[in-house]
Amino acid sequence: MGQTAATEYVVLLITTEAGEAARLISRVLLEQRLAACVNIIPGINSLFWWQDKIEAADESLLLVKTKASLVADVVQTVKEIHSSDVPEVIALPVIDGNRDYLDWLYRELAGGR
Repeated sequence: MGQTAATEYVVLLITTEAGEAARLISRVLLEQRLAACVNIIPGINSLFWWQDKIEAADESLLLVKTKASLVADVVQTVKEIHSSDVPEVIALPVIDGNRDYLDWLYRELAGGR
């Protein structure tokens, strides 16, 4: 494989307000090279506990491809621009994948250039 092992990559799940908020967060992460790719999945209907009651929200889900070493920077950036007091940012490890794609991730992310 190229520069790093597949296990050094993660997919982040980030929920956000639908529409422009999702595009703003995606663009900022890309411009800062904290993400190589962001998929925006609109139309997520979320139900969750908030302040001792069940809430509902129409959201977008961002699938963010990045390196594990950049997660803290992504979390900090999202917290600065997200409308929620406690934004969801969850990292799932990448255990393997298309080596050409993983090499591309390495080249496009901060530290790989």
